[in-house]
Amino acid sequence: MITKLLARPDDVDWEKNQGIVFHAEHSRFAEVDDVRLHYQEAGNRSGPPMILIHGFASSTLVWSKVFLEFAAKGFRVIAPDLLGYGYSAKPRDFDYTIGAQARMVDRLLNKLGLDRAIIVGSSYGGAIAATIALDYPERVERLVLVGAVTSNDPTRFWLMRFFKSPLIGDILSPLLLSSRQLLKRRMKRVYDRHSWVLDDQRLEARHQPLRTASAHRAIIRTVRRWDADRVQRQAHLIKQPTLLLWGDNDTEVPLCYGEQLYDAIRAARLIVFRECGHLPHEEFPHAFTEVVSDFCSEEIDAKDSRVTLEA
Repeated sequence: MITKLLARPDDVDWEKNQGIVFHAEHSRFAEVDDVRLHYQEAGNRSGPPMILIHGFASSTLVWSKVFLEFAAKGFRVIAPDLLGYGYSAKPRDFDYTIGAQARMVDRLLNKLGLDRAIIVGSSYGGAIAATIALDYPERVERLVLVGAVTSNDPTRFWLMRFFKSPLIGDILSPLLLSSRQLLKRRMKRVYDRHSWVLDDQRLEARHQPLRTASAHRAIIRTVRRWDADRVQRQAHLIKQPTLLLWGDNDTEVPLCYGEQLYDAIRAARLIVFRECGHLPHEEFPHAFTEVVSDFCSEEIDAKDSRVTLEA
């Protein structure tokens, strides 16, 4: 066990691994607050900017099925790896809180010369997107929350409890995160009936960044500093037109959390994907692209609607 811990690479190697990175030709690196941030960008530079924020222990990979589709519809699409994840830096002294990640997205917008953008967040990235809407409301043209984390309830899962445990978590969590088989089993559950989404190429691209000591440190600190309850408490303060997208079989963040957001946010629309798990943008990418694109081009009523989508 100790040998495995000591043998971990410190960080993922971009030069070595870019061949397995989806859409690597669109990858860019920027210095934001003196740390290196990896992001992917495609589309019309004068088009409406759209920021895609991935979830916990994930990366830009999660958007790979819709990234170029949004670009083809005229958006300037920007998908960053959050600090601590993917091919971005994983500094020891970073806070790894939802608020700190929201601040980094705000600083990235500054770096790219963007005043406002459509902010799209999935899962834990949804908590970050909602926090941007609360803390930097002038930045958000429209808000899209996909199976968004709104509370601390996800930290009750057995794997998350391991991460939170002092000492035991420091030793066992890296071994669990490094397990390709555990990752495969977990993602099959996340995808509901669509586990075929996770082919060998996708599994390898997802697994490589999770093998490193710096990623393990970032993930453990993220869990131990997890505070998403604010999203649930303050959702009624979100004023931007908001699209809520949920899978009806989401076991990670069940649909009831989406319904709570719908009730709380004044200008909200809720679309539910039937026979879908936690990641509709991976399970139903075409339908996902269409509903988000339509939302971004439509007039929004004071209180919008709830729709169940037969994807």
